[in-house]
Amino acid sequence: MDWTRRLRLRHLHLLINLTDTGSLSDTARMMHTTQPGLSKWLKELEEDIGAPLFERHARGLRPTAMGQLLVRHARRMVTEMDRAQHNLEALQEGSSRTVAVGTSPASAPSFVPAAIMAFIAQHPKARVEIQESTMNSLLNKLELGKLDVVVGRLDNYQPRASLKSEMLYEEPLRIVARPGHPLAGRTGLGWDDLYQYDWIVWPQGTPIRSKLDMALTMAGRKPPPYRVESSSQVGNLWLLQYSDMLSVSSERVARHFTGRGLVVPLDIRLDSGEGYVGMCWRDEVHPDPITLDLLQCLRETATLVGH
Repeated sequence: MDWTRRLRLRHLHLLINLTDTGSLSDTARMMHTTQPGLSKWLKELEEDIGAPLFERHARGLRPTAMGQLLVRHARRMVTEMDRAQHNLEALQEGSSRTVAVGTSPASAPSFVPAAIMAFIAQHPKARVEIQESTMNSLLNKLELGKLDVVVGRLDNYQPRASLKSEMLYEEPLRIVARPGHPLAGRTGLGWDDLYQYDWIVWPQGTPIRSKLDMALTMAGRKPPPYRVESSSQVGNLWLLQYSDMLSVSSERVARHFTGRGLVVPLDIRLDSGEGYVGMCWRDEVHPDPITLDLLQCLRETATLVGH
């Protein structure tokens, strides 16, 4: 018998809770069922699949490789059902569906908003949700179906089997400081000049931090004095405004905030190799037409913004 025909939405929640709690008793209590009944259901499911989904230990349950795979699908299906309900309610209220976009600070100030404005012009009733975070966090949400598209720096992106990706434009890095900083307006700066000041840097593992580390490696330099590690664009701008600290930024982001009198780029070149901003979306057999429209708006905006 095809075991997938017997699965219901409640069963997906059971699998997810078993993984999260590692406990039959806790899951039974949370899902308002009995532990013997839950144990019997799990045993029958494993027999139908022909492989164990959880390893039994003294401390509880731990998903096997097949269990992890099934639970990943379960999480994605539960998320899709939640979003389907949300979109159906929006249609009943006279609105269109909601498109969820994840973006890193490297593309948030002007590029992504410009693309969304173009998208809204095509779909006046559509709703758009924007989430800003680090790329790894956003890509995980994309795989789970919590986001439709992720836009950001793809410098150290590792291809994922469930996702498609596309480069949109090249994006070098710039060192920035507040207007009026002692180094602002000086020409021919070198690393020794920069080492005289504290730095605000992005967390390890983020694309911008990786490119900074690469630039330091290529220059044969040790890390400068990192005073603050932060992934908050607003917080970083505030700290720059009221100190002599330095930071690193994508060129378009630096240009955006320079035009508003918030920062100035310093006259030093970072040799860190090419950097790119791109977009990722799920590789689906039947892609959502409205998501395809958003991807096209991003492509068209990439050719216009900053050129």
